[in-house]
Amino acid sequence: MAKQVPVYDNHVHMSPSGRNVDALREFQAAGGTGLTLVTLPHREVPITCGEDFARSYEVTYRLAEKAREATDLEINIAVGPYPVLLIHLAETHGLEKAEEMMIEGMEAAGRDVAEGRAVALGEIGRPHFPVPSEIWDASNRILLRGMEIARENDCPVIIHCESDADTDRSLAEIADMAGLDRGLVVKHSSPPWVTDEETHGVMPSIPASKTNLKEALAKGTDRFMIETDYIDDPEKPGAIMSVTTVPKKVKAWLANGQVPVESIHRICGDIPDSLYKR
Repeated sequence: MAKQVPVYDNHVHMSPSGRNVDALREFQAAGGTGLTLVTLPHREVPITCGEDFARSYEVTYRLAEKAREATDLEINIAVGPYPVLLIHLAETHGLEKAEEMMIEGMEAAGRDVAEGRAVALGEIGRPHFPVPSEIWDASNRILLRGMEIARENDCPVIIHCESDADTDRSLAEIADMAGLDRGLVVKHSSPPWVTDEETHGVMPSIPASKTNLKEALAKGTDRFMIETDYIDDPEKPGAIMSVTTVPKKVKAWLANGQVPVESIHRICGDIPDSLYKR
């Protein structure tokens, strides 16, 4: 694969109990050049109070440092309170206290972005499955605060949420309320919605399946990123997709000429660069 062609996976996780650095070595060996490392709750740091979020983020930073020492990859870090945690926290502490804890985790993420330790808030948002209205409303309040913090730091937000017909419109409206540029709202695990009418200005990050990418590219635009959501879970190797999926897809694009090199540079270079190197 030509070295000058960027190969960027916009959603990867690392776990202390997983393959972590070895997985990223494999990604680089397959042709990968960069990725967004997105924090998830770590078993090593159970969230029992708001301050635990900052401690959990430290696990991600340590893993990123090891990966940077072991590879030549560009690693952009996103941290934030995983939205589904709100449900468990509400069951344990009550919804009001749980919302306070989630916002404390959001504030901690914002401080880390301000200090240059992370470049984005994520993955934040709301549960991707039906929940009671009080959980939904609290999730949107937490998300609004996250977008306000992103506006204050001029950084992107990576959104974990449902994927319904009105999802991107809803995210765009919350961004408007927060004063955040819609283009800084990255919809993780987005369907192949890439036209202006479909995205409402939100930036899609599309799972790198053959079907998704074919449908997205058929719409005549290359305004999107691609991702695997590799979760680095030893009990689920290769989930959600193999860590080598994006390099293999880009290699196939180059071999068969299906995607112009200029579009690959935009999808895997220009767009992530504009988002994460502001």
